[in-house]
Amino acid sequence: MSTHPKVVSGFTVIPVAYAHSTHILYARTHLSKSQDLVYPEGRTLFLVNVPVDAADREVSLFFKSCGTVERVVYNRDSSRETEAEADVDTVTFPSPSPSPSPSPLSEEPQSRSKRQRQPKESASPSIVPLPPVPIRTLRKTGSIAHVIFLDASSLEKALVPPTKPRPWPSSEEPRGLAHYAALYDAQRPPLDVVKAHADTWMERFEFDLAKTKQKSAYRKGEAIVDEDGFTLVTRGGAYGQTLGGGVGVASKAFEKTGGTGSKKRKEPKEKETFYAFQKAEKQRKALLDLRKNFEADKARVEKLKESRRFKPY
Repeated sequence: MSTHPKVVSGFTVIPVAYAHSTHILYARTHLSKSQDLVYPEGRTLFLVNVPVDAADREVSLFFKSCGTVERVVYNRDSSRETEAEADVDTVTFPSPSPSPSPSPLSEEPQSRSKRQRQPKESASPSIVPLPPVPIRTLRKTGSIAHVIFLDASSLEKALVPPTKPRPWPSSEEPRGLAHYAALYDAQRPPLDVVKAHADTWMERFEFDLAKTKQKSAYRKGEAIVDEDGFTLVTRGGAYGQTLGGGVGVASKAFEKTGGTGSKKRKEPKEKETFYAFQKAEKQRKALLDLRKNFEADKARVEKLKESRRFKPY
């Protein structure tokens, strides 16, 4: 005989029996102020304190005696599904406008010529996927879930307080320490599988890159013309070649140096006057150099005087 209360604050108490402990679920009918498309009224069970390692199959098997479970929505998935339903409601598809049907005689030769001009697009290479991780999703303690049944009678049976704790069903997915061991092994696939995935991913990337270059608006050798028919003058390249050809303008480096072999002056890695004492030493050294140059000039003037070649006026 269970010693737990049957109802707490409007929630039906559902004890769950584990091997060495008992877990408590709190359930009641889902209530919504407006019409909810995600959680249909009269068929949705609101659960609180769901086990952290609960899976959809386990929840469905736990309530199998009450009826068939259509789906289980957890608290982290509810907001996404609500936004998805809202997007579906707000999107309006425009009706196709009637267009005049061309004559079949004029359409047939044009379609044939287009088929001959357009090359066949090569299929994009497929990416070898990494092996999936078949482990359960761990949630926060005290998380909530919505269980949607197929009919209202199943919901009424699920809200009946049980006389004794019911065992929680088990599934093939590992739990406990085995869960983390499986996660460790799944996150480290064999090297040949990783290499095949990386190689095919790079092939797909290079294929998409080449396809993007083919579809670029301006190609090499073609002039860039605007909507009014004027050729655009653009700067590009060392000699001023434009991206698509046509009129070119010399680059700034070519205008300054007259050639393309200009090298930028490398700045010293460490600044000489970064610290205050370096600035003071630089000023003192400049003052000493001025005094030294002054004394040298003074000695040179005295020497010229002695040789009688000095004529100041």
